[in-house]
Amino acid sequence: MAIVLGVAREDSWPSTMNNEQPNQELVKCVVVGDTAVGKTRLICARACDTRVTLSQLLTTHIPTVWAIDQYRIYKEVLERSLEVVDSVSVSLRLWDTFGDHDKDRRFAYGRSDVVLLCFSIANPVSLRNCKVVWYPEIRQFCPNTPIILVGCKNDLRYMYRDEAYLSLCRDRSPFFRPLRESDLLRPEQGRLLAKEIGAAYYETSVLTNFGVGEVFSNVIRAALLSRKQQRFWMTNLKHVQHPAIQVPFCPPKPVAPVVTVPASQFVEHMQALLQAQAYTDALLLVGREALACHRWLLAAASPAFCQLFAALDPVCECSPLAGRSTSDSSMPRCPRPVPTRRRSRPGEFPRCWVAAPLRPLLGAAAGKVAVAAEDSEASTSGVDMWLGSQPSVHCPAFSAVGMEQDGGVLDHRGRLAPMAQALVSKAITPAAMKQCLRYLYTGVVDTAACPISEIQDAAELISIPELQTFLASLQKQEPTNSSVDTTFLNKLKAQLKEVCLDRSLYADVLFQLDDGFCSAHRPLLMARCEMMAAMFSGDFRESSAKVVHFPGVSRECFRQLLAYLYQDSLSSQVNAANCLELIKLADQLCLPRLVALIEERVVQELIDADKSEEAAAMAKGSWGKKDSSSTQQCGEAVLKKPLSSPQKLGDPPDSFGPRARDAIDVSEVALRLLEPCQIHNADQLADWCLYRIATTYKKVLQNNLKLLRNLHPQNQAYLNRNRWPPAWQVLFSFTRG
Repeated sequence: MAIVLGVAREDSWPSTMNNEQPNQELVKCVVVGDTAVGKTRLICARACDTRVTLSQLLTTHIPTVWAIDQYRIYKEVLERSLEVVDSVSVSLRLWDTFGDHDKDRRFAYGRSDVVLLCFSIANPVSLRNCKVVWYPEIRQFCPNTPIILVGCKNDLRYMYRDEAYLSLCRDRSPFFRPLRESDLLRPEQGRLLAKEIGAAYYETSVLTNFGVGEVFSNVIRAALLSRKQQRFWMTNLKHVQHPAIQVPFCPPKPVAPVVTVPASQFVEHMQALLQAQAYTDALLLVGREALACHRWLLAAASPAFCQLFAALDPVCECSPLAGRSTSDSSMPRCPRPVPTRRRSRPGEFPRCWVAAPLRPLLGAAAGKVAVAAEDSEASTSGVDMWLGSQPSVHCPAFSAVGMEQDGGVLDHRGRLAPMAQALVSKAITPAAMKQCLRYLYTGVVDTAACPISEIQDAAELISIPELQTFLASLQKQEPTNSSVDTTFLNKLKAQLKEVCLDRSLYADVLFQLDDGFCSAHRPLLMARCEMMAAMFSGDFRESSAKVVHFPGVSRECFRQLLAYLYQDSLSSQVNAANCLELIKLADQLCLPRLVALIEERVVQELIDADKSEEAAAMAKGSWGKKDSSSTQQCGEAVLKKPLSSPQKLGDPPDSFGPRARDAIDVSEVALRLLEPCQIHNADQLADWCLYRIATTYKKVLQNNLKLLRNLHPQNQAYLNRNRWPPAWQVLFSFTRG
């Protein structure tokens, strides 16, 4: 069943408008071809200026035919049929036909001036039928009529991989087979058939409107040339030209892929570090609770804690052997033997501690500080003995501090590790102390778990000014259950790198690399990297080793990895020249965010290099276009004064030369990065490299042919298919040039 497009209406235009006017040529064009190749869409685009969308083109096909009587009925259609080609006024009448092969089209072919033979570039069968079915039929009824071969749906050559097109195909039907690259016909195939049947070849697209006006203008030329041969005495046809050669369609330049970086999980990882309490080396005794924490993190987050722990073990603060475990590097150094005593339990006041001298306090918090009193003479004598060997600690938040040699926590070798312990003042509640610790670890405060006033008092006693400022800002706004202090978090990241990574403060593991050693902190590595957590907490040999061997990795690369784990950002030393080793290491340790950060850095560096190269080329071009008079004056001046360096007249200044020589060949870098990135799952960078090579394929062929030929055959085939401009566009420009 077919639908005829065109219905009569009351305000139809008079039939006299259907007659040709004086000095006007009437051209009848019959459009034939297989069903569903786009004949009716093409006619509507020319006769009615119909614009279609992608969703309309993908609707289920219903056989239609455009009624010829619309030229008589509608004034707009008749007016659009008028055209002036080569100074000849023409009225073009388009005759649509059914695509079924068994239909009788004898009436449509009658008195035709030109035949438009259509096929779909996404249907190879329709092209074959043009030669097998349609051409014999045309020559049967129109032996001398010129033929124009038209490839419809030209836009599918690049739309078949467009995400919007694929999405519409998926929504259309689960049984709908999307278009494949093998279904597409190349322009050479259409031109070859056109040459065999003696026809001109054109391509059109009703979606982009490419070639619609051009093909019908040349249809008119072909009809007028045929008429000129039969009526040679007609003077108005003497300027008619032959059908012009169509410039091949150049698809739009592909959009550069955008590198997306996963959201940071630094806060979540630090929260897990606080909750897991893995390899803790400090206890804060608050009331009847003992809060386990990490000395290295508190020392980096708060100067007060840094002074507190440095007073306990000043030798360990910057150990020359940064990789020593905590159990070895945190032993207290004292000139006299420690008296025999029982081991303190967590939460119990240790006996051989240093009593912290209290400095005068200002404000309301001064009256809240209470010093814990010793109830035994043995403990008092022990404190008096230690006071002579330990430095003073001036912090009102702690009543006493000390080092417990067997603190009840196992180190990485299964031994009881020494534990730094501090007795917190009674003025600080356990809930407030927990929130202070949470803030120092994550920059987050849960105001619903503890009153803000208690947290403020604790922050004032411990001397955490950032927390005081943050709480004051929270009070001015609506209270929330969880808020993040990004300013403190950024400061914490910088301090972790400076204090813990660069100075190796309280480091407990040493990595032996190919060209040196790197120290680190096991708890942080376990919290930030799942592979490290499995290695240190499982049954692997590294879980109990003091020195971990890491073969195949350089010290510089491992430092860049640690910089990411400690400060959640990429080291400034990573660039396109040295990124591959870090990408490989990040892929081995399953760190997709680190890989994405490297990809983002490298892509931005290469984009900037591209812009610099374009700017240099523009500057060089503008220098070469200076007028001859300036060149002559410059030459006369140079002749009067000898050149200090071998520089030719007309060359750009010396300031431009070194910059051009130091420019990066982005295509060469992309060729070298492509396959290693594919191997190590840096897919975003690999996609960008493919895009860069494909969009500069002609330049790559000229300058980097050897590197291109060394690529994997699949990559070469992909680049050859997706090169821009396409091969047929380049070939046409070369032959016409």
